[in-house]
Amino acid sequence: MHVPDGFIDAPVSIAAGVAAAGAVAISLRGARRELDERTAPLAGLVAAFIFAVQMLNFPVAAGTSGHLLGGALAAILVGPYTGVLCVSVVLLMQGILFADGGLTALGVNISVMGVVTVVVAYAIFRGLLKVLPPTRRSVTAAAFTGALLSVPAAATVFTAIYAVGGTTDVPVGKVFTAMVGVHVLIGIGEAAITAATVGAVLAVRPDLVHGARGLTAPLKLRVAGELVDAPAPAAAPAAARSTRKVWATGLVTALVLAGFVSFYASASPDGLEKVAADKGIDQKVEEHAAAGSPLADYSVKDIGDARLSGGLAGVIGVGVTVVVGTGIFWTVRRRRAQDPATTPTATPVA
Repeated sequence: MHVPDGFIDAPVSIAAGVAAAGAVAISLRGARRELDERTAPLAGLVAAFIFAVQMLNFPVAAGTSGHLLGGALAAILVGPYTGVLCVSVVLLMQGILFADGGLTALGVNISVMGVVTVVVAYAIFRGLLKVLPPTRRSVTAAAFTGALLSVPAAATVFTAIYAVGGTTDVPVGKVFTAMVGVHVLIGIGEAAITAATVGAVLAVRPDLVHGARGLTAPLKLRVAGELVDAPAPAAAPAAARSTRKVWATGLVTALVLAGFVSFYASASPDGLEKVAADKGIDQKVEEHAAAGSPLADYSVKDIGDARLSGGLAGVIGVGVTVVVGTGIFWTVRRRRAQDPATTPTATPVA
């Protein structure tokens, strides 16, 4: 759903940019409360993983494909504020390096793909967890539902932005029907990927899933015919709580997905591209400012072999995203440690 330059006029693009900048500023402050020494590097990994999976377009209808937006996944794994930042980092890297998503439309893309998906998915996720049993299965089910509904919600907001600032005269009703219709189908893929990923992390390190903190039901034992809470297990040693294995596994997975599996992704246009072509809202699309980038269109310039070119571009993208993302999140983490509002103070004893 990357909006290119030319779909939305300049005043609305500027307004969306201001709104996106405000959301990012709020998220930078909120992320200080979510990030710690373990989750800061994991947040960079989540951004890189989203970048990699977004390269894997999957077919959803005849001649149409979809890809992960990632807002739901990021919000549930590392928190909603950090989730907005993760998606924003991905969109920035894609726009600057790969000419994917217009630079003048960056505010629109962050607002639609980052803020809307995170807010909708996380609100639904938390709401469901209030009524479902506090189990890992409930977390996975809530993640599936939140991700599913976040995608058509993003399509709806894009349509609203188009209604105000669209550069073509296509009736808004037609755009809305087409956008929501195809993105409901894409939402199913989003939900499946999100639930599978959250479920996989829950299976090995539930303590690293932000949305699952404090939700695991205590183990029950049957004593004299009655169920009682089992004694809490002893705290794991520091080495057992290390995130290095998870980080390394996640990074290798992202590199394999972007560097190898992406070659087999669907070549059909994604939901927005298909609707734009069918309805004519791409009549005034502009050439991307980074069209001359050596990585434009997810291929490395001057490398003739398509498999090698695309795979190398994907690996570079994952590497740059994890470095930039981790750097940003470590900086936010350090600022948290220096912020009196987030640092506990000792109470003097008389």
